[in-house]
Amino acid sequence: MNEGARLLATQRPGEALTPLREALLLAPDNVSVAINLGGAYIMQRKYRQAAPILERAAELEPDNAMVWLNLAAAYLGRLELSTRATQDQAIAAFEKAAQIDPNLHNVHYNLGLIYRDRGEMARACAHFQRAVEIAPHDRDASHWLQLLQQGVSTEPTPTGND
Repeated sequence: MNEGARLLATQRPGEALTPLREALLLAPDNVSVAINLGGAYIMQRKYRQAAPILERAAELEPDNAMVWLNLAAAYLGRLELSTRATQDQAIAAFEKAAQIDPNLHNVHYNLGLIYRDRGEMARACAHFQRAVEIAPHDRDASHWLQLLQQGVSTEPTPTGND
């Protein structure tokens, strides 16, 4: 697992897959391995491969916020390609992560993006505001918050939700 985590830390998720898969085979109930392996798949945009690994981790440690954060990312995939159903799954997982640890600014930032995408600007604004409160250095959250507060038109990205 250490080798896989080191490779992830150096932005080499493809190389991290082999040692992390081996580690999960040796320790199928090790949530840290599952989080890292799920993260490696997410970094490679292999969201469908990440989800079952992270779902199993959520069963093993339902109070682990990082499991839920990564599972939300796996469910959502790329926002611009997401459907309402995948967004709903991601929202539920992000909310679970926020329930466990209300100070994860990435949770609120991502919820803000989803709600902005859906055209629910008040909800988006509230989540961007919370992200900025937690992490004042987050320029992206600050940018979106400023745009929404100014009432600047922020066209939702197409999601194929028709």
